[in-house]
Amino acid sequence: MARVPTSFSKAREALIVALARTGDRDAFAELVQRRQVWIRNLMRRCCGDITLADDLAQQVFLQAWKDIRRLRNPRKFGPWLKKLAVNVWLQHLRKNDALHNAVEHDDSVSSVQNTPAVAMDLDRALDALSNPERLCIVLSYHEGMTHGEIAELTHFPLGTVKSHVRRGSEHLQQLLSAYAGNQSTEESQ
Repeated sequence: MARVPTSFSKAREALIVALARTGDRDAFAELVQRRQVWIRNLMRRCCGDITLADDLAQQVFLQAWKDIRRLRNPRKFGPWLKKLAVNVWLQHLRKNDALHNAVEHDDSVSSVQNTPAVAMDLDRALDALSNPERLCIVLSYHEGMTHGEIAELTHFPLGTVKSHVRRGSEHLQQLLSAYAGNQSTEESQ
């Protein structure tokens, strides 16, 4: 007998999570459908690369499928998934060659500084930050997390999180204000 597809579109997320915890693939597919844009955007903000963000988001959902039975409270699915996403991002950073990241960082800083139009794009400006600064900025401003929540999630000391957010914010302001200054100079000519 063929299985009749279940429609979860109007069901509460906690119920769908509870079903997914039992191995229900349709329930998990609904969770992916509901959360994939959010996770892809989070990963894109962290890495600045759409293709890599898609790969990382896929890793997040694969990890979620493997670990969902360990989630004790279905109502905490959102924070649990965010923690998985941050862990996938941090694992990705640890696997990359530190010198490769330094070269990428230097290239993006010079390209942003040499092309004022690019600095207007927040994603490009985020690329100019170090990986830890970018992660803290994204979690703080994009995800609305407090410094304490970021410290707990990333295992960075609270003072380090505050420093990353402050330095990253200052760097973004500098990049964006430089663009605004160049724009007004161009308009007056």
